[in-house]
Amino acid sequence: MIKIPFFSKRPDEIAPLFGDIVAASRAPVAYLEYGIADTFEGRFERLSLIMTLVLKRLQALPAPATTMAQELVDTFFASLDDGLRRAGIGDLSVPKRMKKLAQGFYGRAEAYTSALASGEERQLREALARNLYASSVAPEAVPDAVLVEIANIEAALERRDCKSLLVGTVLQAAIMEGVEP
Repeated sequence: MIKIPFFSKRPDEIAPLFGDIVAASRAPVAYLEYGIADTFEGRFERLSLIMTLVLKRLQALPAPATTMAQELVDTFFASLDDGLRRAGIGDLSVPKRMKKLAQGFYGRAEAYTSALASGEERQLREALARNLYASSVAPEAVPDAVLVEIANIEAALERRDCKSLLVGTVLQAAIMEGVEP
């Protein structure tokens, strides 16, 4: 199980991978074509989905993947913390908001991981409708393209080891081209 963040001392090693995750989560296609809300909440949901897919892959890899996963989570939460502070959230409010974001992320990661493990399209559509679309669409209304994108990302990740993931070019290419880079 991935622990609550301790804010990694070696963020430079994981930075390209985290940058790839962030760039993939901000792909315009998600907001323009898939109908994901281009709001803080929508971007958080998209980032949580992409993070979950990467963490799922890291959990399947041998060492040092577990360490990488923890560093990735630490970087993710440090980035959220920094973003809240830059947005002008006061020092006294940041911990409460971070706690809520952490609970939200872990809940979503569990829902997506469970849905993907089940192999049931309906379960994945329900998790996506509830989280990525904030219950604004019915599960059957989740665009098929989102499911194809998830499959493309998983396929691209499946062909990578820890070292190649750290380069930071896998996700953006999988989303932009719809195929492995």
